[in-house]
This record gives sequence, C-alpha cells and structure tokens, in this order.
Amino acid sequence: MGMISAQSGTWLPERPADPDWSEGERRAIVEAFDPRALPHDFHDNPYPYYRLLRGADPVHRCPDGSWFLTRYDDLLAVYRDTIKFSSDKKKEFFPKYGDSPLYEHHTTSLVFNDPPLHTRVRRLIVGALTPKAIAAMEGGLVRLVDDLIARAAERGEIDIVTDFASLIPIEIIGNLLDVPHEERGPLRGWSLAILGALEPVLTPQQEELGNRSVSDFIAYLKGLIAKRRANPGDPAKDVLTRLIMGEEDGERLSEKELLQNCIFILNAGHETTTNLITNGFYALMEWPDERRRLVEDPGLIDTAVEEFLRFESSNQLGNRITTCEVEIGGIRMPEESRITLCIGAANRDPDHFSDPDRLDISRKANRHLAFASGAHTCAGLSLARLEGRIAISRFLASFPDYALCRPAIRSGRVRFRGFDSIPVRLR
Repeated sequence: MGMISAQSGTWLPERPADPDWSEGERRAIVEAFDPRALPHDFHDNPYPYYRLLRGADPVHRCPDGSWFLTRYDDLLAVYRDTIKFSSDKKKEFFPKYGDSPLYEHHTTSLVFNDPPLHTRVRRLIVGALTPKAIAAMEGGLVRLVDDLIARAAERGEIDIVTDFASLIPIEIIGNLLDVPHEERGPLRGWSLAILGALEPVLTPQQEELGNRSVSDFIAYLKGLIAKRRANPGDPAKDVLTRLIMGEEDGERLSEKELLQNCIFILNAGHETTTNLITNGFYALMEWPDERRRLVEDPGLIDTAVEEFLRFESSNQLGNRITTCEVEIGGIRMPEESRITLCIGAANRDPDHFSDPDRLDISRKANRHLAFASGAHTCAGLSLARLEGRIAISRFLASFPDYALCRPAIRSGRVRFRGFDSIPVRLR
C-alpha cells in the first residue's frame, strides 16, 4: 500500500502499477475469471482485471454459469429494463442463505425487489428526502463535521475511517429515522455484518454473524417502531414515521416490510457513504497534484466528489436475473440467467470516460453509474453527495497536508470497495 519516506517518516501511497502480464497470462486470466475465486492481488487493484475483461470478454461466462458484465453500455441497458432484468433475489439467495434472517432481510428490502414493493417503499423514502429537506440538513451536518475536526485536531493523529468518515452517515441516517443518540452504538456493527454477507463468497463465521445481526436489529426496531406509533414524528423529516403512516391512499407496508426496510435504510446510507469519503481521501494522497488543485480551488469540490464516485465506486457490483431469454452484447442468455453488473469496470470504460484510469477532479460530463440508473437509482444520492462534499472539503481546509502514519488497510471486500483503516497524521 505504499512506501515510507525517510525524510518525514510518513507513508506515501503509490498508485498501483499495472501487472506485467504476458499475452498468455492475459488470456488465461480472462478465461478463468471467477468472482468467487479471485487472485491475491485483486482487492488492492481490481482495475487491470476489469480492463482485461472489458476488452476481451465483456459479457463473461463465469464457472458457475452466471454472467459478469463490464461495459458501460451493457450495464445501462440492463438498468433501464426492469421487465427483462429483475432485482428480485429469492431464487438466487435461497441456496446461499436458506430459510434464515439474512434471506428474509435481503429478499424484502427495497434494493432487491421489483415493483410494486420497490415502488411503494421508494416513494415513501424519497418523500422525506426532498431538496428542501436535504438543504435543511446541511447546518447540522456542518456542525457534526466541524466537531469531529476539532476533536481530530486535539489528537493530531486519527484513523479517517473509524474516527471521522464512518461517524457521519450513522449520525445522518440515525437522524432520518430519529434513532436516539444513546442507542446508535450497535448500528455500524450490524450494518457491516449484514452487508458483508452479500460478498460472492460467504464464510460460516460471516453467515452466523450476519444472521445474528439481522435478528438483533429486528428486536431493536420493534421497540423503536412501537414508541414511534405511540408518539409519531414529523413525516416531512422522519422517514420512520412516513413508513409507518404509509401512503395517502391508505396503503401501508406489512410489519415485515417495515422492519426490513428500516434495516435497509440504515445500511444503505452507511457503508457506501463511508466508502465515498474514505476512498476520496485516499485517492487524493495517491494523486498529490489533484489534492493541491482542490486545496487551492475549493470550488472544485462538487466535481471532485463525482470523480471519487466514478474513480473508486463505493459499490462495485450489482446483480440481476433475467425473466426471459435476452441478448446482451451479442450474447444470448436463457431465462433465469444470473448477471453481475460490474459498476467499477463500467465507470472506467474508455468509450465514456477519457483517460479513465486518471483521477481528474474537474472532469466534466461525468455520467458515472455509482448510484446505478433507471428505476433503481439510489434514493439517497443527493444526501450522499452532500455528506461527501461537506466532509471532504472541510477536513481538507483544516488539514491540507494530512499524511499516512502507518499503511492503510483495505476492507478486502469485492462488492463494497473501501478501507478498514486509514491512519493519518494531521498537519
């Protein structure tokens, strides 16, 4: 993850160089590529592998019979067709999870469902995330970030993941559901365990922890929902109250739908936003000229956040299943074909992004797919952008020369790309 500077004693991240593969090795990598059996160096730098696939086999057949897509245009076509490409995961997840809390959660939550459930839940959530509501959150977000910065300044050395970035979305999403501050402690651990169970390969330990976390989360939410039913909040600001009240025509979520989508809201707004912030900070260390540009011109923060989302997409993979025979990129697939959408590869497709492997914080026309597209476009994208903009710009204004004091540690996940630890000295 870098080298140490003899002069300053700080660690200097190095942009990873492309592997020196022979032509034979390239062919072998493409033919054998399997998300369930990745090479040892993949997590540090997956992009050379994505580039190989995108160029040589963009609609790749995996050993288990599923398909792995790496071209921007193919992903966009799938996102836009919710009839032929379903987000419902019941058939895919039952062999993986069995009849378990993880199965019930991941097959009931918004992201892994089709209309009408997806439409009903999304409409309720978006109703509390209007531009006016998000603008009203900015003052509180600034105060939260400034408080974290003040605490960091006192210490002089922090972990950007645990002492800064991860604390921001937990607070914001906790506020959206009006979770009492003293009860927010377990939320991050539950979230990481439940989302970790979505990885292509699931260990027995991850499965056990994920199931226990869903059960503990449900037990907590039952009490929170009972209190909110007795004392409703303002539905214009409180997403939980909106979900409980249902729609104006009287249609409401079932108890199971309500509980599982509360978990989804807390999870979805947490891990991906944490990764957006931490990936941005690390990328700026890898690209010091771009960091200098942003320090000297803070007005670039909006395009910088979009570039962080493209360059190191927080969510690297999505999934669909075909509802009929389809054709993608000239390849015909039968009904019930499982498809992995590689967002990380699509966001570096040279047909859509010039010099795609270069970080450019002023990049224009940056139509990345970090928030997906179509009916499943992330409902909280405006809130995530606000959190990223405030967190990165204000931290950088206070600590323009932050530097690694020990090597950073990547999370080792394939679906969610981020870090477990980025220890920095503030200066």
